[in-house]
Amino acid sequence: MYITYLRRELAGRKKQTIIVAAGLAIAIALVMIVNSLAAGVSDAQAKALESVYGVGTDLTVTGAAAEPGEGRGQMFEFDEEGGSTTEDGTTELAQSRLMTAPMRSTLDAATVDTVAGVDGVAAASGALSLTNTTFSGELPQRPTDSESGEAGPGAPPSGEEGGFGGGSFDVDAFSVLGIDPAVSEVGPLSAASVDDGRVLETADAGTNVAVLDASYAASAGLAVGDTIDVGGASFEVVGIVASTSSDADTAANVYIPLDVAQELSGAGDVVSTVYVQAASSDTIATVQTALQDELPDATVSSQSDLAATVSGSLSSASSLITNLGTWLSIIVLVVALALAVLFTISGVSRRTREFGTLKAIGWSNSRVVGQVAGESVVQGLIGGAVGLVIGLVSIAVINLVGPTISSAPAADTLTQGGPGGGGMPGGGGFADMLASQTTTEIVLNAPVTGWVIAAAIGLAVLGGLVAGAFGGWRAARLSPAEALRSVG
Repeated sequence: MYITYLRRELAGRKKQTIIVAAGLAIAIALVMIVNSLAAGVSDAQAKALESVYGVGTDLTVTGAAAEPGEGRGQMFEFDEEGGSTTEDGTTELAQSRLMTAPMRSTLDAATVDTVAGVDGVAAASGALSLTNTTFSGELPQRPTDSESGEAGPGAPPSGEEGGFGGGSFDVDAFSVLGIDPAVSEVGPLSAASVDDGRVLETADAGTNVAVLDASYAASAGLAVGDTIDVGGASFEVVGIVASTSSDADTAANVYIPLDVAQELSGAGDVVSTVYVQAASSDTIATVQTALQDELPDATVSSQSDLAATVSGSLSSASSLITNLGTWLSIIVLVVALALAVLFTISGVSRRTREFGTLKAIGWSNSRVVGQVAGESVVQGLIGGAVGLVIGLVSIAVINLVGPTISSAPAADTLTQGGPGGGGMPGGGGFADMLASQTTTEIVLNAPVTGWVIAAAIGLAVLGGLVAGAFGGWRAARLSPAEALRSVG
């Protein structure tokens, strides 16, 4: 009898049922979409960090930021051997430099052994982050060097000093990471798979061999067996690697043996980053504290610390979802619940005579409340089912479209060397080129988890119960005598 009466009442009030269910459906669908996108952004951030720091890396140790004016790095110096002069007097210049981060101090190579000796450290590996910059171009003949001795069109005005115009120059840069070939279980390449050839091996120490990132190799037209110029030296490409995440590149464009990187760059027996693997995930915080105490002048960062350096549209998407999306979901949910409560109370008010009659024939207050609550719960479940369908369809569309977001080291990471140790000074110019090369495009996916579905169902039931509680409270306060007096 209860079910029959419930079905008849809902069928007789289709408009109220549709409005209440629709409001809850929109709110539930929005909550599902926001939570799925938030999970997707979190996964994207994890992929970005995984490609850069390696799946086995729990902590990184880097040098502190250098004082302004310190560590200017190598400079381009063109002498008589730095270029060649053509018949028309144009000088062709070409030079490569392998440079460390100019505003980030390096660490003594012995730091790796110090880190490895700290309690709780399972493995440690040092790396030297560098940037290979090639400067090339043509410098026209100086106007005063012409046979006539007259100033050419590019010469400065009479009586003034200055340079001369013309010429064309090109600057190309790619990131280089010197790594210890004997250690593979921790560090950037622990999150890489071999596409072709092999990775660096212990026997490669002291030899000019290189492993390339797959994306960089494709863009540069390089393959295993080819040669690449690094710091003015020729390196044989012995392997091509790709990130284990299909949506991200590896930490650098080119990987070479650490000792070779130290010699070519002129940096000496130093490293820019020490990658650390803790013996247990439960001891990461303890190990981080111990390392900071052991190396007070260094910067010790965990994965959560490093996540704060990932910027670009990935950071923007995270902020948008966290702030706007969450508050919008809350507001819509509150509005939906308020509508459900108002419509339920309004419906109870219009059914005064009905409930008065039911009470007169023996219905108790609890039975009347149960009737109203049952109707509200069913309306909520209908809204929940519709919202679940809308949410799942919307999430499927997002995954089908596969929107792309970018991740990149934050500005201070580029200018100061950051956790990865690389970087260029000052912003603009070289820094802009490096920033464009370290930016990673990641396809955003919105995963559907069991708890999101459970939350949607729970919100539907909660919405029905809240509306039913207020409606039932209103119905329970009705006086049978007053209700029957309104019949006439």
